[in-house]
Amino acid sequence: MWKLTRPDNKHDKLVRDTLLDLEDHHLVRIETVREDQRQVWVLTKRGHGEAKRLLEPKGIRVSALREEKYDPVTGKLLGASYDDHAAAVTSTAAELHRAGIGHRLGFATEIGHRLADGYVQRADLVVRAPEAGVPVLLLEIDRRTEDAHDLVAKLRRYWEWGRLLPKDAAKHTVDLVRSRPDAIEHVDHEKRLWRRVYPPTGREGLAPVAVVFADTTEAKVANTVAVLEEAGRRYWAPRRYDTLYPKAVTARDYRQAVPVVVTTIEQLTEHGANAAVWRRLGRTGEQTLTDALDNPDGHALYLAQEARAEAADQQRRAAQREAQRPVCTRCGQKFTDQCWEEPTAPRTTWSPGDLSLCGTCHAG
Repeated sequence: MWKLTRPDNKHDKLVRDTLLDLEDHHLVRIETVREDQRQVWVLTKRGHGEAKRLLEPKGIRVSALREEKYDPVTGKLLGASYDDHAAAVTSTAAELHRAGIGHRLGFATEIGHRLADGYVQRADLVVRAPEAGVPVLLLEIDRRTEDAHDLVAKLRRYWEWGRLLPKDAAKHTVDLVRSRPDAIEHVDHEKRLWRRVYPPTGREGLAPVAVVFADTTEAKVANTVAVLEEAGRRYWAPRRYDTLYPKAVTARDYRQAVPVVVTTIEQLTEHGANAAVWRRLGRTGEQTLTDALDNPDGHALYLAQEARAEAADQQRRAAQREAQRPVCTRCGQKFTDQCWEEPTAPRTTWSPGDLSLCGTCHAG
C-alpha cells in the first residue's frame, strides 16, 4: 500500500509511524520480514472489521482477513510467508497509478470471471482508468511460475468469458447462440455478459488483457510471448473483413478478439507505465498503452476503405456503361437513357431499344 499511495516517496518513515500508531490500537500487525528487511504488515481481525465498515459502504471491496494461526507444537506463526507474486501485483498497480493510469481506489485484485462450466478465471489485477483512455484493463502478472501454455489457457478462458450471455438474455438470443458455435459473433457486445461487468472499452473487441512479466529474463519473456502469439492466435488475432473488395480493403476485424499487450515490471519502473513500453501481440515494437490498445487498421479504416472501394467501383461501372452507350447512325449523338431500353412492342413506330437511330432522327 505504501508503494501505491506514496509512489514517489523514497522514505517510509511517515508510513511506519502511522503503522506503529495503528499497531498500538491493535488494528494492524507485522506478519513477516522480507529478505530486504522490509516488514510486511496486515490487518488484524479488529482492523479488518474497521476497514470493512469504512470502505464497503463506498463500494470498495476489502481483501480476505489473514488470520493468525500458530503451530500447536512449536508455537510458530503459520502462513507467514508473504507471496512475492502479490508484491509484484501491488508494484504493477503502483506504477500504473504513478503514471496517471487509474485512481488508487480504482484497482481491484483477484477478480473472478465465471465460465459456463463453473470454472472461475481470476484476474490478478483489474484497473479502470477512463480518464487515461483505459476504461478497463485485466492484468496477469507472471513471475515465470507458470508455463507459457498456462497463459494461453488463461487467454482462452478470457475469450470464452467474453462470448457468454447473461442469465436473463432474451430467449431468441439464447436460441440463436445454441443454434451453432459461432452464432454468438452475431450478438452485439451490449447484449453479452461482459458488458454487464465492465464499461465499453471505446475500441473494438473484448475486454483487453495485459501480461506483465516480473523477475525474469528477456529470453524467457521473448519465448513466452512467441508461444502466446502462435498458440493463442485464435483468441487475440483480428480477422479479414468479409467484403466485395478484398484487394482494396486491408483493414482487420477486431470485434471478436481479446486485445493483448505485454510488458515487464522492470520497464514500468524504469520508464513509467505511460511510456512506450507496451507491445501488442501481432505487432512489432513498443507503444504507449493507449496506442497499443487502439486499432488504427480496424473498423474505422474498414469503413473508409469500403466507401472508397464502392465509389471507385460505381465510377468504373458507370464508365463501362457509358462506353457501351449506342450512337445514332444518322446524327452521331449518344442515346439517352430513355432511348437505351429494351423494346417492349413491335417496331411499327420508333420505340426505346431501337439502337440504329435516336428518337429525333427516327421521327424526322
